[in-house]
Amino acid sequence: MAKAYWVSMYQSISDQDKLAAYAKLAGPAIMAHGGQFLARGTAAKAYEAGVLERTVIVEFPSVEMAVAAHDSPAYQAALAALKGGAVRDLRIVEAA
Repeated sequence: MAKAYWVSMYQSISDQDKLAAYAKLAGPAIMAHGGQFLARGTAAKAYEAGVLERTVIVEFPSVEMAVAAHDSPAYQAALAALKGGAVRDLRIVEAA
C-alpha cells in the first residue's frame, strides 16, 4: 500500500483566531488517523501561481487513511472552527 500526502496550501488567512482554533482541533484529528506532519509554515519561496502563505504537508500510511482523517467528525469540527477564516486548497495525493 502506497503512502499518501495531504497538501494544504493557503491562499489567504483573514482571521488568525479562527486559524488557531482550527489548528488546535485539526492536529489531533489528523494524528489520530496516522498522519505525520512533515512541513507546516509560510512558504520559503513561491513560483508560477504560488503564494507566499502557509503550507502544510502531512504523510499518511495510505490514501484511505488520509480521506478517513478528513471525513472524521473531529476534523470536520476543526473545519467548522476555521470557516471564513482562510481560503485554501487541500489535496490528497498518493506517493509514486
